[in-house]
Amino acid sequence: MKSYVKIYGPPVAKALNALRKMAIDMPEVCIMDTVIQYTNEAERDLLGDTDSVLSFFKPLGDITRKRCESIISKSGESVGEYDFYFEWFVNPNSDQLHMLIEAVDEALAPIGVRYSITTK
Repeated sequence: MKSYVKIYGPPVAKALNALRKMAIDMPEVCIMDTVIQYTNEAERDLLGDTDSVLSFFKPLGDITRKRCESIISKSGESVGEYDFYFEWFVNPNSDQLHMLIEAVDEALAPIGVRYSITTK
């Protein structure tokens, strides 16, 4: 199951960074976003390497090597019309979904972007 996020308005890059930072501390999900998805093939190969993932996420917060192995989605599914998704390792219950929405609200509020979230 995935929770897709569509960001409305600038600054989209800051919003993506805020969502990535938030995901570091959410071991029940992995993520995909437009920047990661649209990197060229050589860069994508690097993002499969734990050291490269660590370098990518380290400026956003304290991330462990173990978390680096699971944070980026390996499903190969595109974000499509959305900007970001959280891929759940197990189907979330309603409390988990509400906690995700609250966390996204908190992460994006200082940036001032609007967003929608759809779980399917």
